[in-house]
Amino acid sequence: MGDGVTKTGAYKYEDGTRYIGDWNGRGMKHGAGSLMLPDGTRYDGGFHNGLCSGLGVIVFPDGAKFEGEFMQGWFHGHGVFWRSDGMKFEGEFRGGRIWGLGLVTYADGSHGFPRNEGFFQDCRLVRRRRCPDAIQKAQKIALMARAQTAP
Repeated sequence: MGDGVTKTGAYKYEDGTRYIGDWNGRGMKHGAGSLMLPDGTRYDGGFHNGLCSGLGVIVFPDGAKFEGEFMQGWFHGHGVFWRSDGMKFEGEFRGGRIWGLGLVTYADGSHGFPRNEGFFQDCRLVRRRRCPDAIQKAQKIALMARAQTAP
C-alpha cells in the first residue's frame, strides 16, 4: 500500500481549523485539499505529508493572496503575491519570502521609477534587470494553481 492516498474526508481540529481533502495511510493531509484556519485564512491546493506542497492558492483575512508553488508549507518556487493594498509581486519565492527574479506592480498599475524589476533578496530589490521569462513563468504557474483549485 505504501504512502499512497488512502481516503478522502473532513476533519475539524480543536482550535477550529477545518480540513477537507485527501489523507495518506499515516493520517496526514496528503493529496488535494482545502484548509480553513480559525482566523479566516484559506488554502486550497496540494499537500504532502501534512504540509502545503505543490500548486496552491492561499487567501488571508486582510485580502492578501498568493497563487503558485508551495514546498513544505512555504511559498517556494514561482507565483504571484498580491498585498491587501493591491501591490503585486510576480516572480520567484524561497522559504515564504520574495527571493529571486521578479517584478513589482503597484495598485495604480505602475512599476515604480526606476522600474522595480530584477533580483530580490529577502523581499528587497538588490539588482535591477529585465526578467520577462521569470515573470511569465510566475504568471503561468499562478494561472495553473488557480485553475487546479477552482470550485
